[in-house]
Amino acid sequence: MEKIVSLCKRRGFIFQSSEIYGGLNGVWDYGPLGVELKRNLKNYWWRVMVHERDNIVGLDGSILTNPEVLKASGHVEGFSDLLVDCRTCKSRMRADQVVGKKGVQCCPRCGSQDLTEAREFNLMLETRIGSIDSRSAVTYAKPAADLTGATGPGMSSTSSESQLVAVRGPAGELVTSVYLRPETAQTIFVHFKNILEVSRKKLPFGIAQIGKAFRNEINPRNFTFRSREFEQMELEYFCRPEEGMKLLEYWKEERLKFYENIGIPRSKLHVLTVPDEERAFYSKGTYDIEYEFPFGRHELEGVANRTDYDLSQHQKASGKSLEYFDEETKQKFIPHVIEPSAGVDRTVLALICEAYSEDQAPDEKGKMETRTVLRFHPRMAPIKCAVFPLLKNKEPLVAKAKEIVDLLRPHLFVFYDESGAIGRRYRRQDEIGTPFGITVDFETLGEKDAKLRDTVTLRERDSMKQERVAIKDLVNTLKSRIH
Repeated sequence: MEKIVSLCKRRGFIFQSSEIYGGLNGVWDYGPLGVELKRNLKNYWWRVMVHERDNIVGLDGSILTNPEVLKASGHVEGFSDLLVDCRTCKSRMRADQVVGKKGVQCCPRCGSQDLTEAREFNLMLETRIGSIDSRSAVTYAKPAADLTGATGPGMSSTSSESQLVAVRGPAGELVTSVYLRPETAQTIFVHFKNILEVSRKKLPFGIAQIGKAFRNEINPRNFTFRSREFEQMELEYFCRPEEGMKLLEYWKEERLKFYENIGIPRSKLHVLTVPDEERAFYSKGTYDIEYEFPFGRHELEGVANRTDYDLSQHQKASGKSLEYFDEETKQKFIPHVIEPSAGVDRTVLALICEAYSEDQAPDEKGKMETRTVLRFHPRMAPIKCAVFPLLKNKEPLVAKAKEIVDLLRPHLFVFYDESGAIGRRYRRQDEIGTPFGITVDFETLGEKDAKLRDTVTLRERDSMKQERVAIKDLVNTLKSRIH
């Protein structure tokens, strides 16, 4: 895992957020290659989940969330982990991270048995909106019993049991507490009726969304796997109650196919049937799709039958009908929902871990050396093709290479490189996962064999095999091998 983390920084996939200031725990930034990999993943998910289906539409909801939404969904009261402190080394951890040795619980960091009792820790992140200025605003507080949120930063000076809920700014504008959404799903549920009306869909149909979510994790760990700011790819697929379990199985299989199609083999994927005592109380069935990371087997995606819980809760809390009218039976009912929910950042990490490889390859002098390769599936690779003139000081080679770049650029993300020996350039592209390399050589100019004029050397990353391809055929050849 250390080699993977090092490569991610060295080659511009992932950086520690605010690194020059010491970083920010549990928050990561994606560099030039990382953002391309992430975009390729999201675009492919959207393509297969939305564009290639007739009964799924999209939504892009806001991050700031009205507390009433999360109160109705149960997040305010129940979205928490059990927190334990070690009194010896002052470490803070989730209760499920405590190590058991000979029947005694110990701190995983220092081994101490001096631990606090487990207590609830709400994972939601809170902020305030409105033109508040702490130097001039008047603060109003409500008792804790009236709160719709978790513990917040503003406390009344008259009572430790009070918390800032709403204030008036200097211009009289109401300032209120809101949450950064802990999941993207709730935005979909509260817009169910709006989207049903404008899309004119009939059951079963789905609403898809890709977006940021935030959780104040007790102990972010395993690189980007568990972070405080992350991105989700979620589908809420609404159906009749009697169709729920059949569609749960359908979406489990569809999601497994998706991972195989982006380069994660079925042999590295595992389906965990979540037992009754561990799944959410409202779920009628849940599967976790897990991947074998270098640090262990962990969840990539959950596929759950959430029944009618969410829509029922929001209908009850808002007083607005979220029922579906069946034109055939003339009945009204609240649909059930199947939810495939995947983590973008976790899947990006899985793609990098799966792609990372080392092998032996000859250098320019024929001596064997270790080659680092990211064997991305071509459709996921950040850069699809690199173009090299054999020599940078030969203007005809450089000009022809740049013509090819202009030819390919409307169709593929390409990279031009003229610096260094051709073998070194191949190695650089291997290390960042570029599946194809095009070399413009003297045969391209027809100097050695007139029959090879306007052809190039096309090199494949994994096998390192080379073939001659006509320039006019490059677009179709590459597109057919990438998509």
